Amino acid sequence: MKGTQMWTQIIMVIAASQLLFFTAASSKSGSGDNQLRNKPSEAVLIETGSGGAESQAVTELLGKYDPPIEITSARIVDATYKYNTGETIENNIWTKAYLDELGIKLKYDWVIGNDQAEQKMNVAFSSGHMPDFTLVNALQLKQLADADMLLDLTDIYDMYASPLTKKLHVEVGTQALEAATIGGKLMAIPESGATIENAQMIWLRTDWLQKLSLPEPKTMDDLFQIAEAFAKQDPDGNGKNDTYGMFLSKELLIDGFFSGYHAYPRFYLKDASGALVYGSIQPEIKPALQKLQDMYKAGLFDKEFGVKPFDKAAEDVKAGKIGFMFSSMSSPIFPLKDSKKNDPKAEWSSYPLVSTDDKPALAQTPAATIYNYYVVKKGTKHPEALLKMINLYAEKGYGEHPNPVYFINNGVETFKYAPFKVWPPEDSLDTQRSIAAALQTGDTSKLRMDQRNIYDMIINYQSNGDVNDWEMERVYSDKGSFGILDQYLNENKQIKSAYFGTPTKTMALKGSTAYAMEIETYTKIIMGAPIDEFDRFVDQRNRLGGSQITQEVNEWYMKQN
Repeated sequence: MKGTQMWTQIIMVIAASQLLFFTAASSKSGSGDNQLRNKPSEAVLIETGSGGAESQAVTELLGKYDPPIEITSARIVDATYKYNTGETIENNIWTKAYLDELGIKLKYDWVIGNDQAEQKMNVAFSSGHMPDFTLVNALQLKQLADADMLLDLTDIYDMYASPLTKKLHVEVGTQALEAATIGGKLMAIPESGATIENAQMIWLRTDWLQKLSLPEPKTMDDLFQIAEAFAKQDPDGNGKNDTYGMFLSKELLIDGFFSGYHAYPRFYLKDASGALVYGSIQPEIKPALQKLQDMYKAGLFDKEFGVKPFDKAAEDVKAGKIGFMFSSMSSPIFPLKDSKKNDPKAEWSSYPLVSTDDKPALAQTPAATIYNYYVVKKGTKHPEALLKMINLYAEKGYGEHPNPVYFINNGVETFKYAPFKVWPPEDSLDTQRSIAAALQTGDTSKLRMDQRNIYDMIINYQSNGDVNDWEMERVYSDKGSFGILDQYLNENKQIKSAYFGTPTKTMALKGSTAYAMEIETYTKIIMGAPIDEFDRFVDQRNRLGGSQITQEVNEWYMKQN
């Protein structure tokens, strides 16, 4: 399908799927940017100039173009992006490294915030004015590939991905690269990471807990009592009724709450027969929605949550109005650090998910962590430059001589500046284990340079109270959030999605509409609509393509086994 009809279809999918794109981005951006074989295909002609020094240089995996080349891309930034003096998203330690070490001048066609990105991407894609390299989500990848806008990267990946880059991509399996493969061709480079880092946990104001003499949460009932107290017993002591128990925004990013009811929205899991079912329409969802409705009526979270995107709702965290939130291990970086900087007495600690009964709550994790995909516009002169920049990221972070200033410098997350990344699946968790051991023994001799840098930041906070280093202590110390993830792994308290493929045919056409219907129905129920609205939603979703999507997912699943 080409022309107007195809671009109309693409715009519809992009418009409805932006929430998924930005949710994934901010989940990683919490850790910062919140952090995935080949099959034979036709040969791809790579244009490298007319020979001489340039042709020789591009055959090297980290070789420098001489003269330099210019590559275009685009950036979406959010409130978590901070900059060292003199640096911007267009001019920073990474853009300088691309030019100085690779001979690549990176130019952004546009840089924009999350709130305006949807419209900007719609216009850019519909007009055909894609940058050379673009970050897209799974639905956009499928639609752009179907529109014949993307370059097949199979041979380019084989030729230009460094051994380290390839190792990081397949260290825990080939699912990430398989998810970027369409019709036997590698149509994108996945941005991937550790699946466990997506798991939610409870982040709670322990100073409020102590002030109100409340026990730490062991069950969902404990959490409800805490929410009630935080909302109604003036935990901040200002004499006003201006606090909430739980954080909630319009995206409903509270998978950890649903896990307490053994419900798994936006997730494919096996039923008793071994078939895959969509978690958002299972009966376990209903009691969770009913409880959220009860909490809404009781004023335990912001009654305007339905119109507040995550970044806007996070202003209440900064202002000291929120008692706890379900979020990832990286939340101290954003938004909790803003709370701590605004009120140094604010103490946030992480806790594992809790359950409504004696059955453990399982944290949702994907089968393969694929945040988004890097695609190359068909006709781009130097497609291999994408792999060169990814290779450089791998070497700076995880090569023989890592350089931590490219990742954290003066307390600023400089790794966010890099538009093209690859993440080791379990590196962050291994880093936490090493740092925790060093904190307990005082022996830093076994720490890598980047790990020692984080260790020093933790010591600086613990010894000097430097709030700029607080988030590292909350994430990487022996009492940090990675310890919760370790607990999930050791006690088998995670559940992985059974589906990791690119969107099926019906999912690409109707999945975003179904998802919008899901969010709308959940929100209405939370705000007081009859709980039976859930059953009507399930029936309507199935009739409008949901059943067909599930059938296609199961057809895909049968081919994997």
